[in-house]
Amino acid sequence: MTGPLGDTRRPPTAVEAAERGATRIADRVVAKIAAQAAREALDPLPPDAVPPHATVVVHHESARVRLHLELGYPSDIGARCNAVRCHVAERVDALTGMEVPEVTVHVERLHLVPATAAAQGRTR
Repeated sequence: MTGPLGDTRRPPTAVEAAERGATRIADRVVAKIAAQAAREALDPLPPDAVPPHATVVVHHESARVRLHLELGYPSDIGARCNAVRCHVAERVDALTGMEVPEVTVHVERLHLVPATAAAQGRTR
């Protein structure tokens, strides 16, 4: 095929998706996404609480997440952990396309929430 300038150009050939390569998302990137999702689920964090930290192991488009976090007390700890677990799994899946079969939550510390404690007549 001859163009207007006399050069010969061929139309680009289609390359199959499997032959083009793949994008691999680093474990540390998935861990940052998981930690941010945990912060979103816990908003607001208890005063003086350390923000959630996540470690991730990625294997064949699947991410196993381990979260370390601090919670306000008194609260329904099981319900809060379940909400964090679900939100993190959904966000990691939505942003990375990875399956998240396991989200383990480790509660490192409980913080007495002053407003709740005063409302119940408790003092330190």
